[in-house]
Amino acid sequence: MKQADQDRIEKLVDLAAPISRVWRALTNHEEFGQWFRVRLDGPFKVGEMTTGNITYPGYEHVKWESMTEQMEHERLFAFSWPPRAIDPDTIYDEDAKVVVEFRLTPSEKGTCLTITETGFLQFPESKRLEVLRSNKQGWDIQAENVAAHVAR
Repeated sequence: MKQADQDRIEKLVDLAAPISRVWRALTNHEEFGQWFRVRLDGPFKVGEMTTGNITYPGYEHVKWESMTEQMEHERLFAFSWPPRAIDPDTIYDEDAKVVVEFRLTPSEKGTCLTITETGFLQFPESKRLEVLRSNKQGWDIQAENVAAHVAR
């Protein structure tokens, strides 16, 4: 796998729901928690940290820590998380982060959601492919979860 291919995951999901419904599922911290399986301590606010606990079976020991990077109403929601969250044994720069973006555009079905996660080149080469594989599988699951959630 080329190094450039090791820095990002991109997933397209065509959702049978209007953009306003998908936006709420992504940016309302309680709704986000329902489909993502995380209990968040408070709402997403640009420039602020959001904390909580993962509730996904087998990952309950994992703490949630994210920085809300952008919220462009019904268009773009982005947050970042520190690589040390899943790799505490490696020392990372203070400003190291992996960025997750949710972009919403209209589609014939309702909403095209593009999920992009970037920043994997920060992980040591010995761990990078495993982190990429795990996160890609995670986004496959989360795409199904958000689709089911907005279809209710």
